[in-house]
Amino acid sequence: MSVAKLLIVEDDEGLCGQYRWAFPGLKPVITHRRGQALAALAKERPGVVVLDLGLPPDPDGVSEGFATLDEILRAAPATKVILATGSNERENALRAIAAGAYDFYEKPIDIAVLRGIVDRALRLHELEAENKRLAEAAAQSPLPRIITAAEPMLKICRDVEKLAATNVPVLLLGESGTGKEALARALHDLGPRAKGPFIALNCGAIPENLLESELFGHERGAFTGAVRQTIGKIEMAHLGTLFLDEIGDLPHPLQVKLLRVLQDQVIERIGGRQRIQVDVRIVSATNQGIEAEVAAGRFRGDLFYRLNSVTLRIPPLRARGGDAVLLARYFLHRFNDEFHRNLRGLSESAVAALTAHDWPGNVRELENRMKRAVVMNETRLIEPADLELAAPALAAGGDDGAGGDEPTLDLRAARSRAERDVIERALARSGGNLSTAAQLLGVSRTTLYGLLRTHGLEASLPDGAAQDITENR
Repeated sequence: MSVAKLLIVEDDEGLCGQYRWAFPGLKPVITHRRGQALAALAKERPGVVVLDLGLPPDPDGVSEGFATLDEILRAAPATKVILATGSNERENALRAIAAGAYDFYEKPIDIAVLRGIVDRALRLHELEAENKRLAEAAAQSPLPRIITAAEPMLKICRDVEKLAATNVPVLLLGESGTGKEALARALHDLGPRAKGPFIALNCGAIPENLLESELFGHERGAFTGAVRQTIGKIEMAHLGTLFLDEIGDLPHPLQVKLLRVLQDQVIERIGGRQRIQVDVRIVSATNQGIEAEVAAGRFRGDLFYRLNSVTLRIPPLRARGGDAVLLARYFLHRFNDEFHRNLRGLSESAVAALTAHDWPGNVRELENRMKRAVVMNETRLIEPADLELAAPALAAGGDDGAGGDEPTLDLRAARSRAERDVIERALARSGGNLSTAAQLLGVSRTTLYGLLRTHGLEASLPDGAAQDITENR
């Protein structure tokens, strides 16, 4: 496993000596000037840089420090730069943040405080890198409506690409909410019928006495209430694609009529005598065990074999690796835009909860949970409670971990929980006074602001304290 690298740009040899041992678990790369720093940045590709603003040839000013900051961010925009400033240089620190720096700390340094800032910066850099990797993997999906980086689903996408150019009927088998209609649309959009209509009909959502008229249409006067001629879905799909969802719910008499359409591409409207020639590709789908329905005689075997010239079995979300988190981030971005929100992301416990959930409603369930979370969230991070999911919990059997489920062994998640718990205790003891809470925690107010944002604790503060954080962002 590679060790995370930390680039330090500092001309004070005494501080450099402290930095060398101050970050166990990291690989500090020490440089003293702008040129050295940029060369090390290109070679080592660190996620985080600790940069002194006072660098030679301007050690008593900030011009060289700001020039170095500018070039670092231009060369590696994702790098998190932490500025070292003097105790009376708050204006320069805020200027640096506005220029793109991640955070700052004041000299003389407090190693514990600096470690905390560096650790959060590294976690954010890793999270953003993972988001980018997942987004790039999702972009490899051949189908525009399908967000996936999981090989089982990518194989389905590749199969759809191959089948789109043909005219064979396709049967899509999968649980409710797995994206069957999106795949049916892809079969239509990527093929020669793309300029024709795509007509969808859910066979299980329409009463049986109305379904025949929906499919085949009717003539005026064909039955009571038929005051005008109506074109059916099959005829509407002429030169295009007809998608029949929940085909297993099609009544037996209509199964016979649909079989004729597949065989002869001919229909007759209800009450009509005219044979109407159609040119329709039929794509069907069901979440039922249709083979069992055929074996039980509830679904015609001859129709089944006509419908499934090719069968695609769509994997459920729980079988798609990291797709739940990938899709959650996609929906977060989409709903942020749609509802004019500015949520920053998913907490580590939310990611764990998404991964642990079984998703019986698949992508549709995930979409609905994310929509509700974005609309109702009162902090900057989505937590398991916002998704109405249980947070992965430690064992309930005491300090020795006996009894109940095994505790999580994710050190990063455990550290995050412990950090949040200590911050909440400090806030409670200080009555929400940020200065007092920072003193109790042994950190600066600026660091505390960042911690509160990271853990989504701003909304739990008194109004005045929450306003203080907002003004100091």
